[in-house]
Amino acid sequence: MEAKPRLQIKYKDEVIPALMKQFEFKNPMQVPVLKKICLNQGVGDAIADKKLLDVAVNEMTMIAGQKPVTTKSKKDISNFKLRKGMPIGVRVTLRGERMYEFLDRLISVALPRIRDFRGINDKGFDGKGNYTLGVTEQIIFPEINIDKISKIMGMDITFVTSAKNDKEALGLLKEFGLPFKNQK
Repeated sequence: MEAKPRLQIKYKDEVIPALMKQFEFKNPMQVPVLKKICLNQGVGDAIADKKLLDVAVNEMTMIAGQKPVTTKSKKDISNFKLRKGMPIGVRVTLRGERMYEFLDRLISVALPRIRDFRGINDKGFDGKGNYTLGVTEQIIFPEINIDKISKIMGMDITFVTSAKNDKEALGLLKEFGLPFKNQK
């Protein structure tokens, strides 16, 4: 039998009982669950330099552990020399074990490597229990070789939960170990 990711075991053993106590849930099925993590990287400079998109695909593959899809522009914008259908970014959606593995690496390795890191902002919630976090540099991930990067690019990381509100989602992400700034 293959070993389950550390955070998947932690969710069953620690997070569910803690959240049931914190929010006074009667049934363990009421406890919010992390459904998926979406990584999105906009590569606007790919309009001028097509190689940047290939670099972004390779880096995202290394970070996420699965191949991303390219996102294409939806309309023409003449000021940016952009035509409809041009590739302008990459994105990948992680679910299941890969999602827990990525979250583990994000919390224990990548976030502490950010310069002057004092915790992530707790204002990235959307009102429906989802949280988005912006990362300014892709070099915080250990899979990226700093000597081989051509351009520093950021990305958005969205955590989609089954929480009914932001308070429950914040409780869930805190229990997983995401280092929020204003922890009480």
